[in-house]
Amino acid sequence: MDLALLYSGGKDSTLAALLLESFYDVTLVTGRFGVTDDWRHARDAAGRLDYDFDTVELDRGVAEAAADAMAEDGYPRNGIQRVHEHALERVAELDVDAVADGTRRDDRVPTVSRAQAQSLEDRHDVDYLSPLVGFGRHAVDRLVEETLDVESGPSEHISKGDYEGELRALLAERHGRETVSAVFPDHEQTYVRGLK
Repeated sequence: MDLALLYSGGKDSTLAALLLESFYDVTLVTGRFGVTDDWRHARDAAGRLDYDFDTVELDRGVAEAAADAMAEDGYPRNGIQRVHEHALERVAELDVDAVADGTRRDDRVPTVSRAQAQSLEDRHDVDYLSPLVGFGRHAVDRLVEETLDVESGPSEHISKGDYEGELRALLAERHGRETVSAVFPDHEQTYVRGLK
């Protein structure tokens, strides 16, 4: 069975791929808005892990609306949620049996509710899987420590293929560089260098 996993090159989506590969033919898929070339970091991580890789084009208007919402809200949650939902929709349009992401039990954003998952499944005739939804942060960290070679650091310094890089660039373009640091709290990101 073919599965498209929404992939950033970080530890969560990589761990999700490892958990699913026993049951599915996994292709790692990164959504891109065409704002930056950050998607290449996800492609490189997928290549080092020996997974098939693909991209889907996302609607730049969704990213612009998300950036505007983040500037208005003063925090990234609603904008990132909007982008994640859009990316899942695009991935579900691929010719696959299932779609998945790396969301965890403790994530504040993005999240996928039961109703959203069922709607996605019904409208696109796919299964939606979130293999880490039963895992808390510490469990994920322990599994990653045992399995993956990971680079971690402040979000603005770690290159990976998630939405944040493109959203930061759009936010700076539309609302000024100072808005980026005001909207995004300091947080750690990860980028997978390979298996241990």
